[in-house]
Amino acid sequence: MMEFVKFCTWTICLMKQLLQSGQWTTENAGSVGTHCILELYGCPATVLNDAQRIQHALREASRVADSTLLGEIHHAFQPHGVTALALLAESHISVHTWPETGYAAVDVFTCGSHTKPEKACVYLVETLEAANYSLQTVTRRPPARPMVKQAPSVVF
Repeated sequence: MMEFVKFCTWTICLMKQLLQSGQWTTENAGSVGTHCILELYGCPATVLNDAQRIQHALREASRVADSTLLGEIHHAFQPHGVTALALLAESHISVHTWPETGYAAVDVFTCGSHTKPEKACVYLVETLEAANYSLQTVTRRPPARPMVKQAPSVVF
């Protein structure tokens, strides 16, 4: 885990240096990853309240996405609900469930051109037995040029 944090820190520092030096241009400011925001509706409460089943689903979703599973954690809430996370070398997959409403919120964020986050989403829709779902896909990319730092515009 510490090596992963060191790698991410190194990557961010390198990107900052490239931005400051002007070497990062529109041509080389490509995608760093794909972030899928998946909402599942009409899932059976028994499925959404089964922490072991959800953890297994995350392991399999990692495999389906052609990503590298580094670690996993889950927590079962009382009286119901589960939060689970699969830490990937390429980022993460997370699931948060509300069995009482049949709803689950899922994030699948992967970096690298070899990964298939949308396939992981399809797998999770089927495995968590969603009657309906909504999928939004966001391409993550660094800015083509340095961002201008601005003061927050929030007034208290």
